Amino acid sequence: MSIDVGTGAVRRPRSIPVHRVLPRFVRDPVNALAEFGREAGGEVVRLDLGPVRPYLVTHPDHVQQVMRAEWTNYQREGMFWRPLRRLFGAGIMGEGKPWESSRKILQPLFTARYIDTLSEEMAKTIAVRVGEMDEHVRSGRPADAADQMSGIVSQTLIRVLFGDKITRADGERLTPAYDLVANSINFRLLMPFMPYFIRVPGDRALLGAVKTIDDVMFPVIRKARADLDDNVDVISALCRTTGDDGAGLDDRQIRDALVSVYGAASDTTVMSLTWLWSLLDTHPEVAAKLRDEIDDVVGAGPARPEHVPRLRYTRMVLQELLRLYPAGWLFPRMAMEDGEIGGVRIRAGSQVLISPYATHRLDEFWERPLEFDPERFAPEKQERRHKYAHFPFGGGPHQCLGQYLFYVQAPLIVATVLSRFRLTVSNPGPFLPAPAASLRPKRRIELDVAFADHARSEVR
Repeated sequence: MSIDVGTGAVRRPRSIPVHRVLPRFVRDPVNALAEFGREAGGEVVRLDLGPVRPYLVTHPDHVQQVMRAEWTNYQREGMFWRPLRRLFGAGIMGEGKPWESSRKILQPLFTARYIDTLSEEMAKTIAVRVGEMDEHVRSGRPADAADQMSGIVSQTLIRVLFGDKITRADGERLTPAYDLVANSINFRLLMPFMPYFIRVPGDRALLGAVKTIDDVMFPVIRKARADLDDNVDVISALCRTTGDDGAGLDDRQIRDALVSVYGAASDTTVMSLTWLWSLLDTHPEVAAKLRDEIDDVVGAGPARPEHVPRLRYTRMVLQELLRLYPAGWLFPRMAMEDGEIGGVRIRAGSQVLISPYATHRLDEFWERPLEFDPERFAPEKQERRHKYAHFPFGGGPHQCLGQYLFYVQAPLIVATVLSRFRLTVSNPGPFLPAPAASLRPKRRIELDVAFADHARSEVR
């Protein structure tokens, strides 16, 4: 199916009235957008939220138009971005010169070649941290899936991307602070038109979390400046960088870049792997096939970089996981000038909402779109799919830098965990998404942890 991207007659968009939009959006904004997109069959629709009436864009042709072909006209500006600016400031999450310079600086640190040089150290760090889950076997105490994935990912990133310039203790302060930011902007996300001189629920918590992050980052930056080295970690690279005028970056510019890198590099992996265990628990046939592959390729573990290319089914599971639960579930944009999408006139200043979560559930592009089926990502099926039918890392010039890192780090974590443990969800779902900045479950996913057979004999 192909929908006109701007060559036909201009038409008035279908508008969904406020009495239908607002209750569903407030109750469950993530699934509300997906439902509106499916009901519209991928056509551009306008959502009446009262003071603001954004356009919902879900069809892959239209997504490609906004995120790639006409990306300069649809920018990361406007009311939906304001809450996030409190954390990220200017830089890689912004637009214009700050974004261009930040991306130029950071891009070499996320290439496949560079990540491959870190993969051995990454695997060692993952193995050590995963080993700490032994305590849950011995105590019988359930493990919080999000806490465990956060701990593993955070320690790995601190080691390989930040060169241990951030201590583990400080890393354990950062993780809950980022979580608090993501969860405390839900009111601003649902009511983006609310003036900022009015304090709303979550504002105080958000500002406190940002202060915690700053209290970690600024001392690290000052120490790195004072002890400048030739290391290739992100902090050292930023401290050595000069702008177009030959001057070095100031502390605030480095801070904004570090905050963005840590958030982008950690959040997708943490949140995706948090959802994974609930899916495996409700799809035992997928879990069995995944364990069989890991047993065959990795054995008693831990996983190593040379195992990753052979973990083909594991990659398919991760791709399907990102289809159903993309961490970045909402990519707002603002039209800078008048434009047209799918025959619908978009006026300058209008808000445009793109949701991978919604596009990934369109019936026209996915058979049984609500079902978890990794086989849809079998290599022989890839060529038939629209590039923007599956875009968990965004697209166009703003595509997430951490995509390759994810497909190295996530298989190493999953394979190392399942080579040593068997995890079962102890508090059955359903688990619904929270109205947060990134896609996370409303309630904890708790895991019973037992040793795998070969690990059980090893620890006796």
